[in-house]
Amino acid sequence: MAEESSMMRLKPAHPVLPDHAIGVEITGMTKRFGSFSALDNVSMKVAASSFHALLGENGAGKSTLVKCLVGFYQPDQGEIQIDDREYAIRSPHDSHALGIGMVYQHFTLVPSMTVAENLVMSRDDVPAVVRWKDEMERLAAFMDTVPFKVPLDKPVSRLAAGEKQKVEILKQLYLQRRFMILDEPTSVLTPTEADEVLGMVKDLTRANKVTVLMITHKFREVMAFADAVSVLRRGKYAGEGRVADLTPTRMAEMMVGSRDIPQAKGIKAGSKTTGAQAAQVRLSIKDLVVDNDSGRPAVEHFTLDIRPGEIVGIAGVSGNGQRELVEALIGQRRPSGGDIRIDGKPYSATRREIHFYRAFSLPEEPLRNACVPSMSVAENMAFRNFDQAPLASGIWLKNSAMIAQAERWISEFKVKTQGSGAAISTLSGGNVQRAVLARELSESVSVLIVANPVFGLDFAAVAEIHDRILAARNAGAAVLLVSEDLDELLELSDRMVVIFDGRIVHETVTSQADIAVIGPCMAGHAAVAEAA
Repeated sequence: MAEESSMMRLKPAHPVLPDHAIGVEITGMTKRFGSFSALDNVSMKVAASSFHALLGENGAGKSTLVKCLVGFYQPDQGEIQIDDREYAIRSPHDSHALGIGMVYQHFTLVPSMTVAENLVMSRDDVPAVVRWKDEMERLAAFMDTVPFKVPLDKPVSRLAAGEKQKVEILKQLYLQRRFMILDEPTSVLTPTEADEVLGMVKDLTRANKVTVLMITHKFREVMAFADAVSVLRRGKYAGEGRVADLTPTRMAEMMVGSRDIPQAKGIKAGSKTTGAQAAQVRLSIKDLVVDNDSGRPAVEHFTLDIRPGEIVGIAGVSGNGQRELVEALIGQRRPSGGDIRIDGKPYSATRREIHFYRAFSLPEEPLRNACVPSMSVAENMAFRNFDQAPLASGIWLKNSAMIAQAERWISEFKVKTQGSGAAISTLSGGNVQRAVLARELSESVSVLIVANPVFGLDFAAVAEIHDRILAARNAGAAVLLVSEDLDELLELSDRMVVIFDGRIVHETVTSQADIAVIGPCMAGHAAVAEAA
């Protein structure tokens, strides 16, 4: 009965949306995907009219939590209270009816439509015939109630990034969302645009018009605009506090954990270090500059050498150039400056060079970045050698040889699939990883680029993939491991570097790594950390 009454409260005959900022409290929220717990008994409170930041490493559970709030997921356990009243949110429609909205990391506007058209067409009650004169009058009256202006008659395609983000926020206010979730809202903005947009949002919270929960990795923005912060780590609640009482270093410690580094892990990871240091450099990166999607430098003057038989781990809070660095190294993004060499020879990650230098990769989200989802497992496994014997005979692809290769690798790498002819999109995340690893590691490897290789996988898959990476290192590969999971880096890497704002700010042998130094470096306080 209690659950039924909750559903009835979600769907009143004439829903009345709140006209003031609302508070949200989550109690004991748990969300599982099979055996994997994305959220484990998480409780947190976001006070009405506050600007609240949600922090955590990649895979900490932030996205899962907010998707439960907006109705894309339903938690397995837990309660959601809005203004001290419990509700069951079973769909985005339910969350919208309660005044909860979300501004996503990437724009959701229709570029060819004007600002006014985007606002009006976002409503649930758009009439069959829109009376634009009346709508424009209502929009003009609405614009008088908000602290920032955008041209209503201008096509979205002609707006600057900062203006587009303002429209996204305006849309939520227009739809009377009084609890606004911002997912990395400044990732496509310049620092000036970011400060302007967040400053306007802060003013809205002070005016009791909206409550904000912002997912971010940028400590500077947290310190400048947030009132309070909550931190998730590995699906669990790791800490909270008023921003006035916290430092970026303390927040970084909550994100990565303040603990001693087990010596056994250092020995395991560093067992090849001495030999690696004596060897000639295999992968050399010098003064590398890589731009982000907006054309601004995401990686600046990045210099790093990796030797055969060595894993070098890159630690850092997400959004500090890791994605652009990996994409440049595997040929998915063109550097704008600097030099990449393998065994002393220039390397630009063309398909021919990848094969010649045996420089293979396991990028983040391999189904999206390393596969064609609609193609079969066998076809995806053949991407590296479909034009070579025994798969190719002249210009002809030998289908039987391709299938035989796939079936051999499926068995060797324990890929669970309905068969080599099944679309690779039908595989679980761990089995997609195994399929890509089979393709990348079934021949001798000279250089291996790996990015967040076990994100969202179960413990068995994690252990197996880690073993494969270590085996490649032990066979003489130079391995670059980019991960937002500090435990993973401490377990696998021989050396570690910390990246902040696209630059290396700290380097250490893993067996001598000090979390008291790494945490501040991840937070951008390299000078203080090094002095300590």
